[in-house]
Amino acid sequence: MTERFLALLEAQKRMLYKVAYIYCRDEEDRRDLIQDMAVQLWRSFERFDGRSSLTTWTYRVAMNVAISHRRGEGRRIRDALPLDVAVELAGEGGMFAADDERSKVLHTLIAGLDELNRALVLLYLDGFDHAEIATMLGTSAGNVATRLGRIKLKLQSQIDGRHA
Repeated sequence: MTERFLALLEAQKRMLYKVAYIYCRDEEDRRDLIQDMAVQLWRSFERFDGRSSLTTWTYRVAMNVAISHRRGEGRRIRDALPLDVAVELAGEGGMFAADDERSKVLHTLIAGLDELNRALVLLYLDGFDHAEIATMLGTSAGNVATRLGRIKLKLQSQIDGRHA
């Protein structure tokens, strides 16, 4: 079991770092958060029942630990890493290239969203569908679709307002 768990950590390492970067600006805090995620994953590993993929399960555990960590510290959202760094970590290319001015504006606007909506956008940008995001965040696929629709409208409105 230990070897399987270590293989899971290795396979999901990038995702754990990405979630930690979203929720912690300070490098030491990020290390602590990643360690907390790993501990919780280990504690929960025996109970993983395979109803979802390992990636989905790991994301959900990591996000829950990160949100709990954040609430426990009472830190304000301004301390979170800007989404442009998270997108870069996620390996997004093309329309999210760092030198593209429109992408910079979009990143700034997304960084202004509350934690839950930023998490939704991050997962959406990572290519997860509404059902997978719902499973990770403990909500319904319909709620995810509605929230994403509202976020898109809000961001579009803000972008239009900048160009008016």
